[in-house]
Amino acid sequence: MGQIQDVFNSNEKYVKDYRYSHLKPMPSKKIAVLACMDARLLIEDILGLSIGEANIIRNAGGIATEDAMRSLIVSHELLGTEEFIVINHTDCGMQKFSDEHIRNNIKQKYNKDPSELQFYTFADLEENVRQQVEKIKTNPFIPKDIPVYGCVYDTQTGRLRRIV
Repeated sequence: MGQIQDVFNSNEKYVKDYRYSHLKPMPSKKIAVLACMDARLLIEDILGLSIGEANIIRNAGGIATEDAMRSLIVSHELLGTEEFIVINHTDCGMQKFSDEHIRNNIKQKYNKDPSELQFYTFADLEENVRQQVEKIKTNPFIPKDIPVYGCVYDTQTGRLRRIV
């Protein structure tokens, strides 16, 4: 089972001290965050949030994909969030490769054509943040009055820098 057994064992310890059953599903600070899935980013710590205060949506690159948009819409419409933050970060793996590179590797490994897969790699970190913010702001199912902020997290210093 590898490392997963350690995870299950840790959960057993967590259950003994569980103290969050009183929390509501709606985030108390009415914030939704779209961020990269990079393991170095502990979004709650970066933003000074506690459990139950924000919806955190993560994927490779912090990209406003169709599924991320679905989650943001649900977050607003059903859970009452009123502000969105997009967080990308320095030293992101999605900036180090191209979609074509990843597709070629997959094709060689599995001997199948992955041309329909999009990985949303990018070259310019700040421009990527701006593009994700713009995708959210122009989505017809996101109200125009919802503020959408875009930031870059520095993995060397821990600083969050606002881009948009």
